[in-house]
Amino acid sequence: QVQLVESGGGLVQAGGSLRLSCTASGRTLRYNYDVAWFRQAPGKEREFMAAVRRNGNTVYDDSVKGRFTISRDNAKNAVDLQMDSLKPEDTAIYYCAAKPNGILSEVRREYNYWGQGTQVTVSS
Repeated sequence: QVQLVESGGGLVQAGGSLRLSCTASGRTLRYNYDVAWFRQAPGKEREFMAAVRRNGNTVYDDSVKGRFTISRDNAKNAVDLQMDSLKPEDTAIYYCAAKPNGILSEVRREYNYWGQGTQVTVSS
């Protein structure tokens, strides 16, 4: 069983950057899990942002491609999400999620483990 904790959220102006971190305990992310970031804005469905596989392969939603970068920090047993050129529409609660290694997926229900979320607010 793996436990996930997100950090790094906050308030930033449009055009700015934030770096979110998803730190795991209980199991080693690198060897066992694919990890993804999702977000949920008020009144909207939770949507996929990015995912990274054990071998480092990544996939991004088109809305964040070129602005967000997902990466593994194996020394910290974490997966980070670097967010650049932020827009007000990026405002949401950001969640990290993990599933056992397999096919890289954008589908929320395929992820077994979730963090509690971290708020990101982008002001115009």
